[in-house]
Amino acid sequence: MERDHLAESLNDLFTSVSNVIKGDLQGTNDILKLLEKMNIRVAEEYAGFGDVASGLRVYVEQLKSKSGGFDEYVHQIDSIEQQVTEFEAVVSVLDKYVSLLETKLKSIYQIPPS
Repeated sequence: MERDHLAESLNDLFTSVSNVIKGDLQGTNDILKLLEKMNIRVAEEYAGFGDVASGLRVYVEQLKSKSGGFDEYVHQIDSIEQQVTEFEAVVSVLDKYVSLLETKLKSIYQIPPS
């Protein structure tokens, strides 16, 4: 009778150990499945970012090609700006000269300054 009791106890022990190991393995399996789902979700998210980045790259290339067409106009504007600066300098010199002439004429004709 002791043998049967010992055999039953050992059988219960092995069954319990087997159930514990089976539970641990099931928990590990569930964690791995969750990790797999998370990896798939992240991969899908990054795939979307790749599409956005690709679209942005194409957009930037289009902007570069369009802005290249404006280079000639930018050079023309720079040239006009330089000419305006030179013209302003000439006008300033002429203004001083006219003012000097006006002063001389007023002193010659004795016209009081206004």
